[in-house]
Amino acid sequence: MADIKPFCAVRPDKAYASKIAALPYDVYDRQEALAQVEREPLSFLHIDRPETWFDDSVDIYDPRVYEKAGQVLAQWQEEGYFIQDEKPCYYIYRQILDGRAQTGVVACSSVNDYVSGIIKKHENTRESKEQDRIRHIQACHAQTGPIFLAYRENPVIRRIIEKSMEQTPVYSFTSQDGVDQSVWIVDRDDDISAISQAFSKISDIYIADGHHRAASAVKVSLKRREENGHRPDEPMGDESDYFLSVLFPDTQLKIMAYNRVVKDLNGMTPKEFVRALEKDFIVKPLSSRPEEGHFPPEKYSFGMYLEQKWYLLTAKEAIRSEDAVDGLDVSVLQNSVLDPILGISDPRTDQRIGFIGGIGGLSGLEACICEKGWALAFAMYPTSIEELFQVADSHKLMPPKSTWFEPKLYSGLFIHKI
Repeated sequence: MADIKPFCAVRPDKAYASKIAALPYDVYDRQEALAQVEREPLSFLHIDRPETWFDDSVDIYDPRVYEKAGQVLAQWQEEGYFIQDEKPCYYIYRQILDGRAQTGVVACSSVNDYVSGIIKKHENTRESKEQDRIRHIQACHAQTGPIFLAYRENPVIRRIIEKSMEQTPVYSFTSQDGVDQSVWIVDRDDDISAISQAFSKISDIYIADGHHRAASAVKVSLKRREENGHRPDEPMGDESDYFLSVLFPDTQLKIMAYNRVVKDLNGMTPKEFVRALEKDFIVKPLSSRPEEGHFPPEKYSFGMYLEQKWYLLTAKEAIRSEDAVDGLDVSVLQNSVLDPILGISDPRTDQRIGFIGGIGGLSGLEACICEKGWALAFAMYPTSIEELFQVADSHKLMPPKSTWFEPKLYSGLFIHKI
C-alpha cells in the first residue's frame, strides 16, 4: 500500500509566489529560458535552468552551472524570497485552464514504493536526462520539480480537499500562460492523519508525467543508501527516502492528444499513399474543416491532413487489438502506417517525424504543413487515463509521445529539502 507523507515545504513568500512560479525546466530550450528570466528576474528558471546565469560559452552541464543552482536557492532563502514551514503539512494545488480544474495533493511519495512497483511507470527514461536532474538535486540538496502522479479517486481524500478549499488560499494568481494557480495548506493533525491513512489503503499509484524527475530522485536516494552501507530496500530514515509529488485523482485529469507530423511520403505520391492506407483503414475525405477540439471523434479514428485537405481514417477490425499497448491508437498508427508504409521504424530517433502537443490543436498541424513544409499530419484521439493505468498495470511501456498533460505543474511553489 502507498506510503505518502506530509513534509515541511520550502515555498515562496506570498509576496513573490506569482513571480517565482515557472513552467517546468524541460518546456524551454536555453534561449527561451534566458528570455523568461530576463522578463522576470525572480523566475524559478534561474534555479531550474541555472545556465541562464552564464553566457553561451559555458556548457549547460558544466559543474559550475549546478553549483550556481544550489547557491541561488540558498541565497533566495536567506533573502526571504522563500520560507519553510516548521510543521510537516500536506498542500492542495489547484490549476484551472479554460474553465477545467485539476486539484491534487502535494506530498512526498516513497522511494521504496517506486522500487517495489506500487508507484507504476509507463515510459522508459534516458540516462542523459536522468543525470542532469541527479546533479541538480545533489547541488541543491533538494527536489525542485514535482512528479505528476495519479490514483483512482478516494472519497476520504476528496472530502478533505473540498473542506480545505473552503479556506482562503495561501497563493492565488494567474500565471503568464493563463492558468489560475491556487494553493491551500492542510495543517490540521486530524486531516493530515486522514490523508495519510487514506493513501495507505491505495495499492496503485501511477506516474502520469515526470518519469525522468522520478527516476533521478530515486537514484539519488539509492546512491545515498549504498554510500551509507544500507541495502537498496533499507531506508535512510530521512527525507531522501521520499520524493516531491502532486497526486491527482483520475477524475480530475484530462489527457490531450500527442499529434504527429511527417516530412515526406517515403517516395510515394499522395494518391499512392492513400491507396496504401485503404488496406487497413476506411479513408474518408472531408468536405469541410473539422471542428477544433472534437476531431477525430472516437478511439480507432485518426485525422489526416494531406495536400491541405482533411481526411478521417477509421481503423478496420483486423488491426485493432485488446492488448494494453498494441490497442493504443498511437500503436495502431505506428504499426500500420508509420512503420510499414512511411518507413519510420523508430520514432524516437527518426528525423522524419515530429510531435506536437494537442494544446496546439488542428491549426498547429496545418501550420506545419502550410508554413513549415512538412508533408503530412495526423491528429490523434487522446489516450485515456484508464488506458494509461492498464499499460502500467500490465508492467508494459507506452510508445513515445503517447500522452500530453495540460496544464503543466509549475515549479518553485514547493521544494522538498533532502
